[in-house]
Amino acid sequence: MEPIARPWLKSYDPVVPPNIDYERIPLFRFLDRAAHKWPNRTAIVFKNWSISYAKLKAQSEIFAAGLKAAGLRKGDRVAMMLPNLPQTIIAFWGVTRCGGIGVMTNPLYMETEIVHQFNDAGVRFCITLDLLWPKLEKLRDSINVEKFFVTTIGEGLKFPLNWLYKFQAMKKGTAPKIPYDDKSVIPFKTLTKGRDKFTEDRLSPEDTALLQYTGGTTGVAKGCVLTHFNLGANLQQCQSMMHTLGQQKETFLGILPYFHIYGLTTCLTWPTSMGATLAPFPRYVPMDVLKGIQKLKPTVFPGAPSLYISLLQQRDVEKYDLSSINCCVSGSAPMPVEYMEQFAKVTGTALSEGYGLTEASPVTHFNPIEGVRKNGSIGLPFPDTDAKVVDMDVGGDPLEPGKRGELVIRGPQVMKGYYNRPDATADVLRNGWLYTGDIAYMDEEGYFFIVDRKKDLIISGGYNIYPREIDEVLHSHPKIEEAVSVGIPHEARGEIVKVFVVLAKGENLSRSDVIAYCREKLANYKVPRRVEFRTDLPKTMVGKVLRRALREEEIAKIDTQKSKRSRRRK
Repeated sequence: MEPIARPWLKSYDPVVPPNIDYERIPLFRFLDRAAHKWPNRTAIVFKNWSISYAKLKAQSEIFAAGLKAAGLRKGDRVAMMLPNLPQTIIAFWGVTRCGGIGVMTNPLYMETEIVHQFNDAGVRFCITLDLLWPKLEKLRDSINVEKFFVTTIGEGLKFPLNWLYKFQAMKKGTAPKIPYDDKSVIPFKTLTKGRDKFTEDRLSPEDTALLQYTGGTTGVAKGCVLTHFNLGANLQQCQSMMHTLGQQKETFLGILPYFHIYGLTTCLTWPTSMGATLAPFPRYVPMDVLKGIQKLKPTVFPGAPSLYISLLQQRDVEKYDLSSINCCVSGSAPMPVEYMEQFAKVTGTALSEGYGLTEASPVTHFNPIEGVRKNGSIGLPFPDTDAKVVDMDVGGDPLEPGKRGELVIRGPQVMKGYYNRPDATADVLRNGWLYTGDIAYMDEEGYFFIVDRKKDLIISGGYNIYPREIDEVLHSHPKIEEAVSVGIPHEARGEIVKVFVVLAKGENLSRSDVIAYCREKLANYKVPRRVEFRTDLPKTMVGKVLRRALREEEIAKIDTQKSKRSRRRK
Protein backbone atom coordinates (compact mmCIF):
# COMPACT_ATOMS: atom_id res chain seq x y z
CA MET A 1 0.00 0.00 0.00
CA GLU A 2 1.44 3.33 -1.05
CA PRO A 3 2.43 5.67 1.82
CA ILE A 4 0.37 8.82 2.25
CA ALA A 5 0.57 11.85 4.54
CA ARG A 6 -2.26 11.93 7.10
CA PRO A 7 -2.38 15.46 8.54
CA TRP A 8 -5.90 14.80 9.85
CA LEU A 9 -4.61 12.50 12.59
CA LYS A 10 -3.37 15.53 14.54
CA SER A 11 -6.90 16.96 14.43
CA TYR A 12 -8.54 13.83 15.87
CA ASP A 13 -10.04 13.91 19.35
CA PRO A 14 -7.37 12.42 21.66
CA VAL A 15 -9.35 9.22 22.29
CA VAL A 16 -9.87 8.44 18.58
CA PRO A 17 -7.28 5.91 17.34
CA PRO A 18 -5.76 6.11 13.86
CA ASN A 19 -6.36 2.38 13.46
CA ILE A 20 -9.01 0.00 14.77
CA ASP A 21 -8.64 -3.67 15.68
CA TYR A 22 -11.79 -4.70 13.83
CA GLU A 23 -14.08 -7.50 14.84
CA ARG A 24 -14.43 -9.49 11.64
CA ILE A 25 -17.80 -11.05 12.29
CA PRO A 26 -21.06 -11.46 10.34
CA LEU A 27 -23.15 -8.33 10.71
CA PHE A 28 -25.97 -9.92 12.73
CA ARG A 29 -23.49 -10.74 15.50
CA PHE A 30 -23.65 -7.09 16.55
CA LEU A 31 -27.35 -7.62 17.28
CA ASP A 32 -26.58 -10.84 19.15
CA ARG A 33 -24.00 -9.05 21.30
CA ALA A 34 -26.40 -6.24 22.14
CA ALA A 35 -29.06 -8.80 23.10
CA HIS A 36 -26.57 -10.62 25.34
CA LYS A 37 -25.34 -7.43 27.01
CA TRP A 38 -28.68 -5.57 27.30
CA PRO A 39 -31.44 -8.22 26.96
CA ASN A 40 -34.14 -6.12 28.61
CA ARG A 41 -33.36 -2.82 26.90
CA THR A 42 -35.96 -1.52 24.48
CA ALA A 43 -34.65 -2.17 20.98
CA ILE A 44 -37.54 -0.63 19.00
CA VAL A 45 -40.37 1.70 19.96
CA PHE A 46 -43.11 2.44 17.43
CA LYS A 47 -46.37 4.11 18.43
CA ASN A 48 -47.74 1.85 21.23
CA TRP A 49 -45.52 -1.13 20.31
CA SER A 50 -42.05 -1.97 21.58
CA ILE A 51 -39.68 -4.92 21.76
CA SER A 52 -36.62 -5.74 23.87
CA TYR A 53 -33.23 -6.68 22.48
CA ALA A 54 -33.61 -10.28 23.62
CA LYS A 55 -36.94 -10.56 21.80
CA LEU A 56 -35.64 -8.77 18.70
CA LYS A 57 -32.81 -11.29 18.45
CA ALA A 58 -35.31 -14.13 18.87
CA GLN A 59 -37.62 -12.63 16.24
CA SER A 60 -34.76 -12.33 13.75
CA GLU A 61 -33.87 -16.00 14.37
CA ILE A 62 -37.49 -17.09 13.83
CA PHE A 63 -37.71 -14.91 10.73
CA ALA A 64 -34.49 -16.41 9.35
CA ALA A 65 -35.80 -19.93 9.99
CA GLY A 66 -39.03 -19.02 8.21
CA LEU A 67 -37.13 -17.81 5.16
CA LYS A 68 -35.11 -21.02 5.11
CA ALA A 69 -38.29 -23.08 5.35
CA ALA A 70 -39.67 -21.07 2.43
CA GLY A 71 -36.72 -22.19 0.35
CA LEU A 72 -34.17 -19.41 0.72
CA ARG A 73 -30.62 -20.46 -0.09
CA LYS A 74 -27.43 -18.71 0.92
CA GLY A 75 -26.80 -15.89 -1.54
CA ASP A 76 -30.43 -15.50 -2.65
CA ARG A 77 -31.46 -11.90 -3.18
CA VAL A 78 -34.25 -10.63 -0.95
CA ALA A 79 -35.79 -7.25 -1.77
CA MET A 80 -37.07 -5.28 1.21
CA MET A 81 -39.46 -2.70 -0.20
CA LEU A 82 -40.68 -1.11 3.01
CA PRO A 83 -40.86 2.23 4.80
CA ASN A 84 -39.33 2.57 8.27
CA LEU A 85 -41.31 0.08 10.35
CA PRO A 86 -40.46 -2.46 13.08
CA GLN A 87 -41.01 -5.14 10.42
CA THR A 88 -38.25 -3.59 8.30
CA ILE A 89 -35.77 -3.96 11.15
CA ILE A 90 -36.80 -7.54 11.90
CA ALA A 91 -36.64 -8.46 8.22
CA PHE A 92 -33.21 -6.88 7.76
CA TRP A 93 -31.66 -8.82 10.64
CA GLY A 94 -33.44 -12.03 9.61
CA VAL A 95 -32.22 -11.82 6.00
CA THR A 96 -28.61 -11.11 6.97
CA ARG A 97 -28.67 -13.88 9.59
CA CYS A 98 -29.62 -16.68 7.23
CA GLY A 99 -27.27 -15.76 4.41
CA GLY A 100 -29.68 -13.87 2.19
CA ILE A 101 -28.45 -10.80 0.35
CA GLY A 102 -30.57 -7.75 1.05
CA VAL A 103 -31.73 -5.49 -1.76
CA MET A 104 -33.11 -2.39 -0.04
CA THR A 105 -35.73 -0.89 -2.35
CA ASN A 106 -37.23 2.58 -2.27
CA PRO A 107 -41.05 2.31 -1.99
CA LEU A 108 -41.29 5.53 -4.03
CA TYR A 109 -39.78 3.88 -7.09
CA MET A 110 -41.83 3.86 -10.26
CA GLU A 111 -42.52 0.61 -12.10
CA THR A 112 -39.59 0.90 -14.53
CA GLU A 113 -37.18 1.51 -11.66
CA ILE A 114 -38.45 -1.52 -9.74
CA VAL A 115 -38.21 -3.79 -12.78
CA HIS A 116 -34.64 -2.72 -13.47
CA GLN A 117 -33.46 -3.17 -9.89
CA PHE A 118 -35.21 -6.50 -9.26
CA ASN A 119 -34.06 -8.03 -12.54
CA ASP A 120 -30.54 -6.66 -12.32
CA ALA A 121 -30.13 -8.07 -8.80
CA GLY A 122 -31.95 -11.32 -9.55
CA VAL A 123 -34.41 -10.86 -6.68
CA ARG A 124 -36.00 -14.15 -5.64
CA PHE A 125 -38.03 -13.09 -2.57
CA CYS A 126 -39.66 -9.73 -1.82
CA ILE A 127 -40.81 -8.41 1.55
CA THR A 128 -43.21 -5.53 1.18
CA LEU A 129 -46.17 -3.56 2.55
CA ASP A 130 -49.80 -4.16 1.60
CA LEU A 131 -50.16 -0.54 0.47
CA LEU A 132 -47.44 -1.15 -2.11
CA TRP A 133 -48.97 -4.36 -3.45
CA PRO A 134 -50.99 -2.75 -6.28
CA LYS A 135 -47.75 -1.41 -7.76
CA LEU A 136 -45.99 -4.77 -7.50
CA GLU A 137 -48.92 -6.86 -8.67
CA LYS A 138 -48.86 -5.16 -12.08
CA LEU A 139 -45.20 -6.14 -12.46
CA ARG A 140 -45.38 -9.84 -11.63
CA ASP A 141 -44.94 -10.83 -15.28
CA SER A 142 -41.93 -8.51 -15.61
CA ILE A 143 -39.97 -9.62 -12.57
CA ASN A 144 -38.88 -13.10 -11.54
CA VAL A 145 -39.88 -12.91 -7.89
CA GLU A 146 -40.96 -16.32 -6.62
CA LYS A 147 -42.45 -15.31 -3.29
CA PHE A 148 -43.86 -12.09 -1.84
CA PHE A 149 -44.19 -11.68 1.94
CA VAL A 150 -46.67 -8.91 2.69
CA THR A 151 -47.06 -7.01 5.95
CA THR A 152 -49.33 -4.21 7.14
CA ILE A 153 -48.65 -1.18 9.28
CA GLY A 154 -51.06 -2.63 11.83
CA GLU A 155 -48.74 -5.58 12.41
CA GLY A 156 -46.30 -3.15 13.97
CA LEU A 157 -48.90 -1.91 16.44
CA LYS A 158 -50.41 -3.23 19.65
CA PHE A 159 -54.07 -3.38 20.74
CA PRO A 160 -56.10 -1.19 20.42
CA LEU A 161 -54.19 0.74 17.73
CA ASN A 162 -53.79 -2.33 15.52
CA TRP A 163 -57.54 -2.89 15.46
CA LEU A 164 -58.23 0.83 15.03
CA TYR A 165 -55.83 1.00 12.07
CA LYS A 166 -57.49 -2.02 10.45
CA PHE A 167 -61.00 -0.60 11.01
CA GLN A 168 -60.10 2.81 9.57
CA ALA A 169 -58.43 1.24 6.52
CA MET A 170 -61.54 -0.84 5.85
CA LYS A 171 -63.82 2.16 6.39
CA LYS A 172 -61.82 4.39 4.02
CA GLY A 173 -61.28 1.60 1.51
CA THR A 174 -57.51 2.14 1.60
CA ALA A 175 -56.60 -1.45 2.47
CA PRO A 176 -55.85 -3.30 -0.77
CA LYS A 177 -57.01 -6.89 -1.09
CA ILE A 178 -53.97 -9.15 -1.09
CA PRO A 179 -54.36 -12.47 -2.96
CA TYR A 180 -52.75 -14.60 -0.28
CA ASP A 181 -52.25 -18.18 -1.43
CA ASP A 182 -49.48 -19.32 0.96
CA LYS A 183 -47.42 -20.26 -2.10
CA SER A 184 -46.31 -17.13 -3.91
CA VAL A 185 -48.10 -14.44 -1.85
CA ILE A 186 -47.66 -15.09 1.85
CA PRO A 187 -48.51 -13.12 5.02
CA PHE A 188 -45.45 -11.60 6.66
CA LYS A 189 -46.60 -12.85 10.05
CA THR A 190 -46.00 -16.46 9.00
CA LEU A 191 -42.29 -15.62 9.21
CA THR A 192 -42.57 -14.18 12.73
CA LYS A 193 -44.99 -16.59 14.39
CA GLY A 194 -42.99 -19.79 14.06
CA ARG A 195 -41.10 -21.63 16.79
CA ASP A 196 -37.98 -22.73 14.95
CA LYS A 197 -34.92 -20.53 15.24
CA PHE A 198 -32.08 -20.22 12.79
CA THR A 199 -28.94 -19.78 14.88
CA GLU A 200 -26.26 -21.59 12.90
CA ASP A 201 -23.44 -19.26 11.85
CA ARG A 202 -22.19 -20.34 8.44
CA LEU A 203 -21.32 -16.91 7.12
CA SER A 204 -17.95 -15.35 6.44
CA PRO A 205 -17.43 -11.63 7.07
CA GLU A 206 -16.42 -11.45 3.41
CA ASP A 207 -19.79 -12.74 2.22
CA THR A 208 -22.06 -10.21 0.55
CA ALA A 209 -24.69 -8.74 2.87
CA LEU A 210 -26.24 -6.13 0.60
CA LEU A 211 -26.64 -5.21 -3.03
CA GLN A 212 -27.20 -1.54 -2.34
CA TYR A 213 -28.30 0.29 -5.46
CA THR A 214 -27.06 3.68 -6.47
CA GLY A 215 -27.27 5.67 -9.67
CA GLY A 216 -24.49 6.51 -12.10
CA THR A 217 -23.69 9.29 -14.48
CA THR A 218 -25.51 7.33 -17.16
CA GLY A 219 -28.63 7.20 -15.00
CA VAL A 220 -28.47 3.39 -14.80
CA ALA A 221 -28.72 2.14 -11.22
CA LYS A 222 -25.83 -0.11 -10.15
CA GLY A 223 -25.70 -2.55 -7.26
CA CYS A 224 -22.84 -1.91 -4.84
CA VAL A 225 -21.57 -5.21 -3.44
CA LEU A 226 -21.22 -4.56 0.30
CA THR A 227 -19.96 -7.35 2.55
CA HIS A 228 -20.75 -8.08 6.17
CA PHE A 229 -17.28 -6.75 6.99
CA ASN A 230 -17.75 -3.55 4.94
CA LEU A 231 -20.88 -2.70 6.92
CA GLY A 232 -19.48 -3.93 10.23
CA ALA A 233 -16.25 -1.97 9.81
CA ASN A 234 -18.19 1.21 9.07
CA LEU A 235 -20.34 0.97 12.19
CA GLN A 236 -17.17 0.40 14.24
CA GLN A 237 -15.61 3.45 12.60
CA CYS A 238 -18.73 5.49 13.41
CA GLN A 239 -18.50 4.43 17.04
CA SER A 240 -14.80 5.27 17.22
CA MET A 241 -15.18 8.73 15.70
CA MET A 242 -18.37 9.55 17.63
CA HIS A 243 -16.93 8.18 20.84
CA THR A 244 -19.16 10.06 23.27
CA LEU A 245 -22.20 8.08 22.15
CA GLY A 246 -23.15 4.81 23.81
CA GLN A 247 -21.76 5.71 27.23
CA GLN A 248 -25.39 5.96 28.30
CA LYS A 249 -28.54 4.46 26.81
CA GLU A 250 -29.20 6.24 23.53
CA THR A 251 -32.37 6.66 21.49
CA PHE A 252 -31.96 7.22 17.75
CA LEU A 253 -34.57 9.08 15.73
CA GLY A 254 -35.23 7.00 12.61
CA ILE A 255 -36.44 9.51 10.05
CA LEU A 256 -33.82 8.82 7.40
CA PRO A 257 -35.14 5.90 5.31
CA TYR A 258 -33.65 2.49 6.07
CA PHE A 259 -33.68 1.67 2.35
CA HIS A 260 -30.98 4.34 1.90
CA ILE A 261 -27.48 3.30 3.01
CA TYR A 262 -27.03 6.47 5.09
CA GLY A 263 -30.22 5.76 7.04
CA LEU A 264 -29.45 2.04 7.28
CA THR A 265 -26.06 2.61 8.91
CA THR A 266 -26.75 5.65 11.09
CA CYS A 267 -30.30 4.74 12.12
CA LEU A 268 -30.20 0.92 12.25
CA THR A 269 -26.93 -1.04 12.29
CA TRP A 270 -24.73 1.37 14.23
CA PRO A 271 -27.28 2.17 16.97
CA THR A 272 -28.08 -1.54 17.30
CA SER A 273 -24.40 -2.26 17.98
CA MET A 274 -24.50 0.04 21.01
CA GLY A 275 -27.82 -1.23 22.33
CA ALA A 276 -29.69 1.96 21.48
CA THR A 277 -33.45 2.28 21.10
CA LEU A 278 -34.57 2.70 17.49
CA ALA A 279 -37.55 4.99 16.89
CA PRO A 280 -38.66 4.50 13.25
CA PHE A 281 -40.87 7.00 11.43
CA PRO A 282 -42.55 5.55 8.28
CA ARG A 283 -42.83 8.97 6.65
CA TYR A 284 -41.70 12.47 7.36
CA VAL A 285 -44.44 14.71 8.73
CA PRO A 286 -42.79 17.69 10.48
CA MET A 287 -45.33 18.10 13.27
CA ASP A 288 -45.36 14.36 13.97
CA VAL A 289 -41.57 14.46 14.28
CA LEU A 290 -41.64 17.43 16.68
CA LYS A 291 -44.28 15.70 18.82
CA GLY A 292 -42.28 12.47 18.64
CA ILE A 293 -39.10 14.17 19.85
CA GLN A 294 -40.94 15.69 22.78
CA LYS A 295 -42.49 12.33 23.70
CA LEU A 296 -39.64 9.89 22.98
CA LYS A 297 -36.75 12.11 24.14
CA PRO A 298 -34.28 10.89 21.49
CA THR A 299 -30.62 11.61 22.11
CA VAL A 300 -29.27 11.20 18.56
CA PHE A 301 -30.79 12.69 15.43
CA PRO A 302 -29.17 11.59 12.13
CA GLY A 303 -30.52 13.70 9.31
CA ALA A 304 -30.00 15.76 6.19
CA PRO A 305 -29.97 19.56 5.85
CA SER A 306 -33.40 19.67 4.19
CA LEU A 307 -34.86 17.78 7.13
CA TYR A 308 -33.35 20.04 9.79
CA ILE A 309 -34.32 23.17 7.85
CA SER A 310 -37.87 21.92 7.42
CA LEU A 311 -38.27 21.46 11.17
CA LEU A 312 -36.87 24.91 11.87
CA GLN A 313 -39.45 26.40 9.52
CA GLN A 314 -42.39 25.00 11.49
CA ARG A 315 -44.41 27.81 13.02
CA ASP A 316 -44.33 26.62 16.65
CA VAL A 317 -40.99 24.80 16.71
CA GLU A 318 -39.81 26.72 19.78
CA LYS A 319 -42.80 25.44 21.77
CA TYR A 320 -41.47 21.88 21.58
CA ASP A 321 -38.83 20.55 23.94
CA LEU A 322 -35.98 19.29 21.75
CA SER A 323 -33.35 19.48 24.47
CA SER A 324 -32.97 15.68 24.77
CA ILE A 325 -30.96 15.67 21.52
CA ASN A 326 -27.24 15.69 22.24
CA CYS A 327 -25.89 14.72 18.83
CA CYS A 328 -26.98 15.62 15.31
CA VAL A 329 -25.25 13.81 12.46
CA SER A 330 -25.79 15.63 9.17
CA GLY A 331 -24.93 14.29 5.75
CA SER A 332 -25.94 14.12 2.06
CA ALA A 333 -25.48 17.85 1.37
CA PRO A 334 -23.83 20.96 2.87
CA MET A 335 -25.73 22.66 5.69
CA PRO A 336 -25.99 26.48 5.50
CA VAL A 337 -24.18 28.06 8.44
CA GLU A 338 -27.14 30.20 9.50
CA TYR A 339 -29.32 27.10 9.84
CA MET A 340 -26.62 25.26 11.77
CA GLU A 341 -26.56 28.12 14.27
CA GLN A 342 -30.34 28.27 14.46
CA PHE A 343 -30.66 24.52 15.01
CA ALA A 344 -28.03 24.66 17.76
CA LYS A 345 -30.02 27.42 19.43
CA VAL A 346 -33.28 25.43 19.34
CA THR A 347 -31.82 22.08 20.47
CA GLY A 348 -28.86 23.20 22.56
CA THR A 349 -26.50 20.95 20.63
CA ALA A 350 -24.13 21.56 17.75
CA LEU A 351 -24.75 19.91 14.41
CA SER A 352 -21.82 17.89 13.03
CA GLU A 353 -21.40 17.32 9.30
CA GLY A 354 -19.93 14.30 7.60
CA TYR A 355 -19.62 12.70 4.20
CA GLY A 356 -20.13 9.36 2.59
CA LEU A 357 -21.35 7.51 -0.45
CA THR A 358 -23.09 4.22 -1.12
CA GLU A 359 -19.87 2.69 -2.43
CA ALA A 360 -18.30 3.18 1.02
CA SER A 361 -21.03 1.72 3.27
CA PRO A 362 -21.39 4.86 3.42
CA VAL A 363 -19.48 7.11 5.90
CA THR A 364 -15.88 8.16 5.26
CA HIS A 365 -15.50 11.61 6.90
CA PHE A 366 -16.84 13.36 9.97
CA ASN A 367 -16.10 16.43 12.04
CA PRO A 368 -14.66 15.78 15.52
CA ILE A 369 -17.15 15.44 18.35
CA GLU A 370 -15.05 17.41 20.85
CA GLY A 371 -12.44 19.07 18.63
CA VAL A 372 -12.68 21.82 16.05
CA ARG A 373 -15.70 21.68 13.77
CA LYS A 374 -15.21 23.70 10.64
CA ASN A 375 -18.31 25.10 9.01
CA GLY A 376 -18.66 23.93 5.45
CA SER A 377 -16.22 21.06 5.96
CA ILE A 378 -17.11 17.39 5.70
CA GLY A 379 -14.53 16.85 8.44
CA LEU A 380 -11.71 14.36 8.81
CA PRO A 381 -11.31 10.88 7.30
CA PHE A 382 -12.36 8.01 9.56
CA PRO A 383 -9.76 5.77 11.22
CA ASP A 384 -8.12 3.46 8.65
CA THR A 385 -9.58 5.65 5.91
CA ASP A 386 -7.15 7.37 3.59
CA ALA A 387 -8.29 10.25 1.44
CA LYS A 388 -6.53 12.46 -1.04
CA VAL A 389 -7.35 15.05 -3.67
CA VAL A 390 -5.96 14.23 -7.11
CA ASP A 391 -5.92 15.76 -10.57
CA MET A 392 -9.38 15.41 -12.11
CA ASP A 393 -8.06 14.12 -15.41
CA VAL A 394 -5.07 11.92 -14.57
CA GLY A 395 -5.50 11.04 -10.88
CA GLY A 396 -2.22 9.96 -9.32
CA ASP A 397 -0.35 11.76 -6.55
CA PRO A 398 -2.16 13.94 -4.01
CA LEU A 399 -2.42 17.65 -4.71
CA GLU A 400 -1.10 20.07 -2.12
CA PRO A 401 -3.49 21.53 0.48
CA GLY A 402 -5.91 24.07 -0.94
CA LYS A 403 -5.75 22.70 -4.48
CA ARG A 404 -8.99 21.44 -5.96
CA GLY A 405 -9.32 18.06 -7.58
CA GLU A 406 -11.20 14.77 -7.34
CA LEU A 407 -11.63 13.20 -3.91
CA VAL A 408 -10.46 9.58 -3.79
CA ILE A 409 -10.75 7.23 -0.81
CA ARG A 410 -9.57 3.85 0.42
CA GLY A 411 -10.57 1.98 3.54
CA PRO A 412 -12.19 -1.21 4.89
CA GLN A 413 -15.69 0.15 4.26
CA VAL A 414 -15.21 0.45 0.48
CA MET A 415 -17.32 -1.94 -1.62
CA LYS A 416 -16.02 -4.93 -3.53
CA GLY A 417 -17.40 -3.43 -6.74
CA TYR A 418 -20.56 -3.04 -8.78
CA TYR A 419 -22.56 -6.23 -9.27
CA ASN A 420 -22.00 -7.71 -12.74
CA ARG A 421 -20.46 -4.46 -14.01
CA PRO A 422 -16.71 -4.97 -14.35
CA ASP A 423 -16.19 -1.92 -16.58
CA ALA A 424 -18.02 0.41 -14.20
CA THR A 425 -16.10 -1.12 -11.28
CA ALA A 426 -12.76 -0.59 -13.02
CA ASP A 427 -13.72 3.02 -13.64
CA VAL A 428 -14.20 3.88 -9.95
CA LEU A 429 -11.88 1.40 -8.19
CA ARG A 430 -8.32 2.03 -9.32
CA ASN A 431 -5.20 0.76 -7.58
CA GLY A 432 -7.08 0.32 -4.33
CA TRP A 433 -8.69 3.79 -4.43
CA LEU A 434 -12.36 4.69 -4.80
CA TYR A 435 -12.79 7.64 -7.17
CA THR A 436 -15.80 9.54 -5.81
CA GLY A 437 -16.44 11.97 -8.65
CA ASP A 438 -16.67 14.79 -6.09
CA ILE A 439 -14.45 17.85 -6.41
CA ALA A 440 -12.80 18.79 -3.12
CA TYR A 441 -9.80 20.27 -1.40
CA MET A 442 -8.00 19.55 1.87
CA ASP A 443 -6.69 22.26 4.19
CA GLU A 444 -3.42 22.18 6.14
CA GLU A 445 -5.05 20.49 9.15
CA GLY A 446 -6.52 17.62 7.15
CA TYR A 447 -10.12 18.89 6.95
CA PHE A 448 -11.80 18.20 3.62
CA PHE A 449 -14.23 20.46 1.78
CA ILE A 450 -16.53 19.46 -1.09
CA VAL A 451 -16.83 22.31 -3.57
CA ASP A 452 -18.57 20.74 -6.55
CA ARG A 453 -19.36 17.47 -8.27
CA LYS A 454 -17.44 16.05 -11.14
CA LYS A 455 -20.52 14.04 -11.91
CA ASP A 456 -23.73 15.89 -12.60
CA LEU A 457 -25.39 14.35 -9.57
CA ILE A 458 -28.20 16.39 -8.05
CA ILE A 459 -28.87 16.01 -4.32
CA SER A 460 -32.34 17.18 -3.39
CA GLY A 461 -33.69 16.70 0.10
CA GLY A 462 -31.07 14.01 0.72
CA TYR A 463 -32.00 12.01 -2.39
CA ASN A 464 -29.51 11.34 -5.18
CA ILE A 465 -30.92 12.30 -8.58
CA TYR A 466 -29.11 11.61 -11.82
CA PRO A 467 -29.95 14.14 -14.55
CA ARG A 468 -29.44 11.74 -17.44
CA GLU A 469 -32.39 9.67 -16.22
CA ILE A 470 -34.67 12.72 -16.32
CA ASP A 471 -33.23 13.76 -19.69
CA GLU A 472 -34.09 10.36 -21.17
CA VAL A 473 -37.68 10.60 -19.96
CA LEU A 474 -38.04 14.05 -21.51
CA HIS A 475 -36.48 12.91 -24.77
CA SER A 476 -39.10 10.18 -25.02
CA HIS A 477 -41.85 12.81 -25.26
CA PRO A 478 -42.94 13.14 -28.92
CA LYS A 479 -43.25 16.94 -28.68
CA ILE A 480 -39.80 17.54 -27.16
CA GLU A 481 -36.81 17.92 -29.43
CA GLU A 482 -34.11 18.46 -26.80
CA ALA A 483 -34.00 18.66 -23.02
CA VAL A 484 -31.47 18.82 -20.24
CA SER A 485 -31.86 18.82 -16.45
CA VAL A 486 -29.68 20.49 -13.85
CA GLY A 487 -29.65 20.95 -10.11
CA ILE A 488 -30.01 24.52 -8.95
CA PRO A 489 -29.41 25.74 -5.38
CA HIS A 490 -32.38 25.74 -3.05
CA GLU A 491 -32.29 27.00 0.53
CA ALA A 492 -34.33 24.22 2.09
CA ARG A 493 -33.70 21.18 -0.15
CA GLY A 494 -30.07 21.81 -1.05
CA GLU A 495 -30.92 21.59 -4.75
CA ILE A 496 -34.01 21.23 -6.90
CA VAL A 497 -34.35 19.95 -10.45
CA LYS A 498 -34.83 22.44 -13.27
CA VAL A 499 -35.23 21.32 -16.87
CA PHE A 500 -34.52 23.28 -20.02
CA VAL A 501 -36.73 22.17 -22.90
CA VAL A 502 -36.59 22.78 -26.65
CA LEU A 503 -39.88 21.86 -28.32
CA ALA A 504 -40.17 20.21 -31.69
CA LYS A 505 -41.11 22.61 -34.46
CA GLY A 506 -44.77 23.62 -34.37
CA GLU A 507 -45.48 21.91 -31.03
CA ASN A 508 -46.82 23.40 -27.81
CA LEU A 509 -46.45 22.26 -24.20
CA SER A 510 -47.01 23.97 -20.88
CA ARG A 511 -44.91 23.72 -17.75
CA SER A 512 -47.62 21.57 -16.13
CA ASP A 513 -47.63 19.24 -19.16
CA VAL A 514 -43.90 18.58 -18.78
CA ILE A 515 -44.16 17.99 -15.04
CA ALA A 516 -47.16 15.68 -15.42
CA TYR A 517 -45.32 13.61 -18.02
CA CYS A 518 -42.32 13.23 -15.71
CA ARG A 519 -44.56 12.35 -12.78
CA GLU A 520 -45.88 9.35 -14.72
CA LYS A 521 -42.39 7.93 -15.24
CA LEU A 522 -40.25 9.07 -12.31
CA ALA A 523 -40.30 8.84 -8.54
CA ASN A 524 -41.74 12.02 -7.04
CA TYR A 525 -38.42 13.33 -5.72
CA LYS A 526 -36.96 13.19 -9.25
CA VAL A 527 -39.77 15.20 -10.85
CA PRO A 528 -38.60 18.66 -12.02
CA ARG A 529 -39.77 21.60 -9.94
CA ARG A 530 -38.99 24.21 -12.57
CA VAL A 531 -39.26 24.24 -16.36
CA GLU A 532 -37.83 26.72 -18.83
CA PHE A 533 -38.55 26.62 -22.55
CA ARG A 534 -35.76 27.67 -24.92
CA THR A 535 -35.21 27.83 -28.65
CA ASP A 536 -31.80 26.14 -28.28
CA LEU A 537 -29.32 24.89 -25.68
CA PRO A 538 -25.67 25.85 -25.18
CA LYS A 539 -23.36 23.19 -26.65
CA THR A 540 -19.74 22.36 -27.22
CA MET A 541 -18.25 22.22 -30.70
CA VAL A 542 -19.02 18.52 -30.85
CA GLY A 543 -22.66 19.02 -29.92
CA LYS A 544 -22.60 18.11 -26.22
CA VAL A 545 -24.98 20.18 -24.11
CA LEU A 546 -23.15 22.39 -21.60
CA ARG A 547 -25.06 21.37 -18.51
CA ARG A 548 -22.62 23.19 -16.24
CA ALA A 549 -23.10 26.45 -18.17
CA LEU A 550 -26.83 26.30 -17.56
CA ARG A 551 -26.28 25.70 -13.87
CA GLU A 552 -23.89 28.64 -13.67
CA GLU A 553 -26.50 30.85 -15.32
CA GLU A 554 -29.01 29.88 -12.64
CA ILE A 555 -26.53 30.49 -9.83
CA ALA A 556 -25.75 33.93 -11.28
CA LYS A 557 -29.49 34.75 -11.34
CA ILE A 558 -29.86 33.67 -7.71
CA ASP A 559 -26.83 35.74 -6.67
CA THR A 560 -28.25 38.80 -8.49
CA GLN A 561 -31.60 38.39 -6.75
CA LYS A 562 -29.90 38.09 -3.36
CA SER A 563 -27.87 41.21 -4.06
CA LYS A 564 -30.99 43.19 -5.02
CA ARG A 565 -32.78 42.08 -1.85
CA SER A 566 -29.77 43.06 0.22
CA ARG A 567 -29.65 46.56 -1.32
CA ARG A 568 -33.38 47.06 -0.72
CA ARG A 569 -32.95 46.20 2.97
CA LYS A 570 -30.27 48.88 3.27
